[in-house]
Amino acid sequence: MREESKRPGSLTLTNHGELELFFIGCGSAFSRTMNQTNLLVVKGEQHLLIDCGTKLPQALHELHIEPAAIENFLVTHSHADHIGGLEEMMMVNRYLTGRRPNIIITEEYEAILWEHSLRGGSAYSELRDGKPLAFSDFWRVIRPTRVAGLERETWQTRLGELDIKMPRTKHFPDNATSWHDSFWSCGVLLDERVLFTSDTRFDPELLHEFDTRYGVEIIFHDCQFHTGGVHASLAELSQLPARLKQKIVLMHYSDDWQRYVEQARAAGFHSLVKQHHSYTFD
Repeated sequence: MREESKRPGSLTLTNHGELELFFIGCGSAFSRTMNQTNLLVVKGEQHLLIDCGTKLPQALHELHIEPAAIENFLVTHSHADHIGGLEEMMMVNRYLTGRRPNIIITEEYEAILWEHSLRGGSAYSELRDGKPLAFSDFWRVIRPTRVAGLERETWQTRLGELDIKMPRTKHFPDNATSWHDSFWSCGVLLDERVLFTSDTRFDPELLHEFDTRYGVEIIFHDCQFHTGGVHASLAELSQLPARLKQKIVLMHYSDDWQRYVEQARAAGFHSLVKQHHSYTFD
């Protein structure tokens, strides 16, 4: 894995075919000094934006990327730091470019996202044939298929040469005992090499299963510095075997992260994600 800082204006949406992950932000939902943990994946001629939080349109502007340039989206769950910028992206495309970007989404989660989050601010922007707009008026849906042979509900599709798998995660509510009784959320496995957990509570079964089955190279893992609530804590993650901690790059953390760098290093983690850095896998 190669790590590189990217200056505004230097980020492109294509490359020579390597798998590149660029962290637009690495902060938690309440961070004031960092962007939210939204991820731009680039491979060859394809790119994919994973999550689109409230700060995302402004963050793209500061990177000198027009929001309408993003053609492919994937949303991991419905918290505002992951979907709060979607309405603006939808409106920009419908009313300024006339395009419908692609979104990778299951049928179940499409209904949740539209009915509980997006419909109120979008459906009544205009009437089409006398009816409010629908999800399909804003998006071209790429429907993933269920992966066979896994106990954990996992969905899969391809975007050009990029292989995408979406395992269900245990994020919220805080009393859920597994992904089975959690509200809809997922992580993303890219090319069977890199696991991006998005937001998740401590769920060692996810890490063990996917590391054993796919031999992942790096795990970008949600981490907060206190224990409790709906995110994995540094103390909980420190219980993992050394072989897993060596692969884990911590992300989605709070503004006081510098106080915990030495603790994370002493526990054996790979590192902490850095905002505006790309992580490239040849």
